[in-house]
Amino acid sequence: MTPGSPSDGLPARRSPRRTAGPSRRHFALALPTALLASGCAAPHRGTGRPGDPIVLTLLSHYASGELKEALRGPVDEWNATHERVKVRTKAVEFTDLLTTFMVRQAAGQGADILHPYCLWNGQLVRAGVLRPAPAEHAEEIRRGYSAAAVGAASVGGRVYGYPTEVQTYALYYNKRLLREAGLGGPPRTWRELEEAAYRTTRRDRYGNTLVQGFGLSTYDDSTTVGQTLALLNSAGGTFVSADGRSTAIDSPAGRAVFGLEHRLVAKGASSPGVNVYRAFPSGQVAMVISAGWWTGSLKTLMGKDYRDVGVAPVPLPEAGGERATLCTGFMLGVNTASAHPREAWEFLRWLNAEKTGGTKGAVATRMSALQVSVGSLTGRADDMRTLLGAGGGNGDPNLRPFLDALAYAVPEPNVPGAQQAKSLLRKNIEALWTGQRSVEEALRVTRRQVDQEVARTW
Repeated sequence: MTPGSPSDGLPARRSPRRTAGPSRRHFALALPTALLASGCAAPHRGTGRPGDPIVLTLLSHYASGELKEALRGPVDEWNATHERVKVRTKAVEFTDLLTTFMVRQAAGQGADILHPYCLWNGQLVRAGVLRPAPAEHAEEIRRGYSAAAVGAASVGGRVYGYPTEVQTYALYYNKRLLREAGLGGPPRTWRELEEAAYRTTRRDRYGNTLVQGFGLSTYDDSTTVGQTLALLNSAGGTFVSADGRSTAIDSPAGRAVFGLEHRLVAKGASSPGVNVYRAFPSGQVAMVISAGWWTGSLKTLMGKDYRDVGVAPVPLPEAGGERATLCTGFMLGVNTASAHPREAWEFLRWLNAEKTGGTKGAVATRMSALQVSVGSLTGRADDMRTLLGAGGGNGDPNLRPFLDALAYAVPEPNVPGAQQAKSLLRKNIEALWTGQRSVEEALRVTRRQVDQEVARTW
């Protein structure tokens, strides 16, 4: 699912958070030797003639566990109720997904339906892999999803698919640690955030950190960059310019975010080398910014101690400002090489737009029900209110801030060089946190490196 949970010590539900982007591999090595199949597996692609149904292939990263099983349900339902068109699912691990899209396409073996991380959409469109959504589907998507979800599924103003998982970012906090520090609730402004971070930080008599006030982490791209972009968006800034040809982080908003993070590290309230995905559940981090997928993992890891976890909107630089945060996500789109695009889009409409009865009689789309069943959200706010209100979120109030954020979240920029730009930003953030670069140097180097990446001809 969306840039997700690390595997060491945590449920291996989502793997996008691990990767810094697909590595360059030799053709023979880049194509996985064993694709995992589920759903209805037909022996070959049909022609649509009587007795020989069309078989659509859907390639995703839902390769194992609850994600594989969650997708199997609606695919089996479609196959049981549709004679002429069948769907066969194939999956690879997330770390191989983008490489697999590109290599299979070059080899003439591309799947009919693709499930990319929206960060890659610009690259896939530039490479001629994704087909624009037909007008009637584009209209359905614009009408049915939040603006952030539509933006993530679009490139250059054109919609390329149905959003599936959509993740917004918010502030997780430990109620007990804040209470023990004399704080009545979560911070609402950056000034309150700093104060709370310093007051909740604890050290032993040797100066070793026992509790971090605010959990900055160098774990991987999406951990380091996700929390930084959430703060940047809350300050009214952006990472990439509106035309997608340069970075916009070297700005007053970017300077403010880098300055905030630099102070938190310099004053000992943040220890970036610590894995927050272990430390927060153990009560060793008071606050951290992350995406909504984490709630399900925290419940499993923390047991009864999960009652100490609260979630609040990302704090604003000043009280009374306009809220904003980061949104990441995936979408389902149709390959330009598909011989049956009309049938592929019809399946996607059935899966993502058609309402059906679900949990406790709640009427929602199949994809929304699928995502809620694994502790995630989609960009259909109406579905989410229905499903969570019907008990689909197990009555967890911590999901509400992520749902509310659908109305004001900002999607990751998905220009052709977005994955590499994200990795470059991570390196410069880490150089800032480790004292290798000042705020001004980190901003200047980020601007130079990212400008070169997003402006180059692909």
